[in-house]
Amino acid sequence: MQRYFILFSYKGTTYHGWQRQPNGVSVQQVLEEALSTVLRVPIAVVGAGRTDAGVHARLMVAHFDTEPLVEPMRLVGKLNSLLPYDIAVKKILPVTPEAHARFDAMARRYEYWVTQEKNPFLRDQAAYVRGTLDFEKMNQAARRLMEYTDFTSFSKLHTDVKTNNCKITTAYWEKRGDCWVFVIEADRFLRNMVRAIVGTLLEVGRHKMDVEGFVAVIEKKNRCAAGTSAPAEGLFLVDVRYPLDIYLNT
Repeated sequence: MQRYFILFSYKGTTYHGWQRQPNGVSVQQVLEEALSTVLRVPIAVVGAGRTDAGVHARLMVAHFDTEPLVEPMRLVGKLNSLLPYDIAVKKILPVTPEAHARFDAMARRYEYWVTQEKNPFLRDQAAYVRGTLDFEKMNQAARRLMEYTDFTSFSKLHTDVKTNNCKITTAYWEKRGDCWVFVIEADRFLRNMVRAIVGTLLEVGRHKMDVEGFVAVIEKKNRCAAGTSAPAEGLFLVDVRYPLDIYLNT
């Protein structure tokens, strides 16, 4: 058996998140069914992480095991002809037998898109936020995230993780066309973490909370201290990075 990484993107609007669910269609389910159909054997995939319902991925990575593929790129074409319009496979790469899409990831990068104009072409792809926002203050607050490692205040309650520590290396807002985009990168993320951070930064932008108040939220290590989570539709997983030595040169 050979292990492969599959790199793909999806629009999460119609899915109940990445992970298989008993009461709704997930991206994982659709991808596994397509792989199983094309390869004619049951295939299970393990993703780099979980995205919630309505969240998108410009780049998601998963691994699966199968008999060695003579031409992995032929499988890409077959999968894309079978998958729905909102899931697209980019590459399939052979990796070392122990390579793991989730545990070997060194960094993950997310973007959160905000529009302040009603725009039908951005529906489901950017959060529509009304009113004036002070992005300078929001950037001041965002920079403070990199001073901390415990992000309990931005974690979904009652999760099964062993630690709420993460190392954030990038956090800033920038203007892109008609939208503002929050870019954040870390070695790992907690459930709901990015949306909780964005929701709290929006409180700073509305002047309902100052920068020191944002810092106090982090230090309280209490989810109830943070703002409401921002809507799912503005969030994109955009990159997952791995050690280069897990890829096979074949």
